[in-house]
Amino acid sequence: MHTVYSRINNVSAMVSTCVMVLLGAISLSSFLFTADPKGAIGVSSIKVFPGNARRYANKHQDFSFVNFNITADLSPLFNWNTKQLFLYVSAEYEGTKGTKNEVVIWDSIVRKKEDAMLQSFEGKNKYAFRELSASFKHAAPAHYTLKYNVMPYVGVLTYGEAARTEEPVSFPESHDLS
Repeated sequence: MHTVYSRINNVSAMVSTCVMVLLGAISLSSFLFTADPKGAIGVSSIKVFPGNARRYANKHQDFSFVNFNITADLSPLFNWNTKQLFLYVSAEYEGTKGTKNEVVIWDSIVRKKEDAMLQSFEGKNKYAFRELSASFKHAAPAHYTLKYNVMPYVGVLTYGEAARTEEPVSFPESHDLS
């Protein structure tokens, strides 16, 4: 009546349908279990130094070096569908020509729930923070923000903000290295 091949085809179709329905349910359930972690970020010091751009030897730019403190409990973001968290600190400010800038100055990946507790974490910018219009002198003060990206095993990526400086922080005058 039914050959072995048709029976294998029917069983594999049933199994793949069940797996797809299960993955869809997991993906939809990640929207139900949302957390809103809170934290605090503070800037302890900012120093601005003049320098030359790497590609253009004659183009002078200001480089900013930021030291910041983070206190945040991001462990509520971990559930059975969380693979890892991508954390980053960004500086948001208005440039000298009126353009809105958002610059990522630090990032990290958290893979375990135990590592998601940031208590008095002292960090400094990991990436070059420079003003393209040559000087931070006329730039507006910056807000510093701790943001996260939840990477699930199955489902869509979710983004959020865990901490933000209450008041914008001004850039100091440029220092010479001599």
